[in-house]
Amino acid sequence: MCSPFRVSRSFQPEDCQELLPPPPAPMAHIPSGGAPAAGAAPMGPQYCVCKVELSVSGQNLLDRDVTSKSDPFCVLFTENNGRWIEYDRTETAINNLNPAFSKKFVLDYHFEEVQKLKFALFDQDKSSMRLDEHDFLGQFSCSLGTIVSSKKITRPLLLLNDKPAGKGLITIAAQELSDNRVITLSLAGRRLDKKDLFGKSDPFLEFYKPGDDGKWMLVHRTEVIKYTLDPVWKPFTVPLVSLCDGDMEKPIQVMCYDYDNDGGHDFIGEFQTSVSQMCEARDSVPLEFECINPKKQRKKKNYKNSGIIILRSCKHIQGYSSLIFLCGGCQGLWPHWVAFFSTLQVGIDFTASNGNPLDPSSLHYINPMGTNEYLSAIWAVGQIIQDYDSDKMFPALGFGAQLPPDWKVSHEFAINFNPTNPFCSGVDGIAQAYSACLPHIRFYGPTNFSPIVNHVARFAAQATQQQTATQYFILLIITDGVISDMEETRHAVVQASKLPMSIIIVGVGNADFAAMEFLDGDSRMLRSHTGEEAARDIVQFVPFREFRNAAKETLAKAVLAELPQQVVQYFKHKNLPPTNSEPA
Repeated sequence: MCSPFRVSRSFQPEDCQELLPPPPAPMAHIPSGGAPAAGAAPMGPQYCVCKVELSVSGQNLLDRDVTSKSDPFCVLFTENNGRWIEYDRTETAINNLNPAFSKKFVLDYHFEEVQKLKFALFDQDKSSMRLDEHDFLGQFSCSLGTIVSSKKITRPLLLLNDKPAGKGLITIAAQELSDNRVITLSLAGRRLDKKDLFGKSDPFLEFYKPGDDGKWMLVHRTEVIKYTLDPVWKPFTVPLVSLCDGDMEKPIQVMCYDYDNDGGHDFIGEFQTSVSQMCEARDSVPLEFECINPKKQRKKKNYKNSGIIILRSCKHIQGYSSLIFLCGGCQGLWPHWVAFFSTLQVGIDFTASNGNPLDPSSLHYINPMGTNEYLSAIWAVGQIIQDYDSDKMFPALGFGAQLPPDWKVSHEFAINFNPTNPFCSGVDGIAQAYSACLPHIRFYGPTNFSPIVNHVARFAAQATQQQTATQYFILLIITDGVISDMEETRHAVVQASKLPMSIIIVGVGNADFAAMEFLDGDSRMLRSHTGEEAARDIVQFVPFREFRNAAKETLAKAVLAELPQQVVQYFKHKNLPPTNSEPA
């Protein structure tokens, strides 16, 4: 099925560099699963890990077929060491430019990692599993964190030359699978409407739940039963959280269609129910639903129904034990806690002990590769946190430097030299502002932490006026030396422990960081000089030297390891419900 609207070149295997052995066939429903996403962290209490289910749909896809419409399927790739590896595929939607795929992608989600994903859509031309034998419809790349933090995103599809794939869009929705309940349904039909001219009908069912945007979202599609008005579908099992978000009373829309090879399936009828209602069905007491076609109902006075859908049994059980959420006490709060992060705020040490930034021995010297330990720390934390900030505008402050024009020492100055608007656009913006400010300041001292801690604490204190868990502040301090104002800093941290904020300290260079270890209350709770004990541990200290020769992802894991627990611990202690949460 060739098309005159073909892209300048076809999708080649080297575009993904490496493909895993492909699944059985795009036409078939492929069971969920696959290997964990590349670079998955070890399972354990030090990491926040959960299963995430991704639902994919497309809108206004390119039409690659001459006599009909495209037959799209979606392929998910994960990145491993800079190479794209095929993870899984959806079924093929026949003759459909606006597909909603029933096959879901299930992945392990690791908060402290950047998990890059690529969604590529193809028009199936042959039964071949080789992607270069199918027409390319467009692709979209992002991190898993971007999808998780937004819950649902819609983005334009791009061709291989990064030009728009017509008006094509892709929508991806994330659903956590920490709820381990599943439901098994066994259904049949009786006297369904005859839709085929020279035969009966080829019925199948689709199950929908209401989405956050008010639209119905496809959850499951049964197999097609050929040539019958009295179908009996195979029993199927689906996670309860997929079917109804774990809400037994949430409405479920069931649609019945007659399958057509050209994709123009004929509507037979529909009905609504809920899990609580379906649970009334037993093997000996089936539940019956009238399948209603609203158009026929309006036109025909004597219309009764378009057949009966019989729920022969409904088994609601605990199961799906592989879907686990290991995050200390975080169970049940995903995906709400990932939306708590209001902003990342960065504090950079510009004291004289760092050395002249023009000298290659200086910790602030930017090497020919365009980096140093300060920039590496900013990237390690920022590339993770920015996925959970809606506007990606981050305040970046410096301390311990003399500033023009009067060359007074400041311990909380905007590194973009705009005190009324210290925000930088994304992690790139922080890096650019940092590099630009180096020639215009004089490194001085002392190394005072308390002003910048108190600065962020003032904003966190304002957030406590809200009645829901919507804002959480993260202060990243990058420093090379011993704290000069230890007593004031201890007091500031103890007071900040009562607020929605955490402090991440990355020590660069080879100095003695014993004071930083003291602030990181892993072994014992921090106390102020007055004896007041911190309400909780909010400081995580990591010496950069331990990660100089490690993969960049390793630093991010270490730096962010305690953050999810700190976030949830605060809001649980304050008994503040997550935004958009539902009662258990």
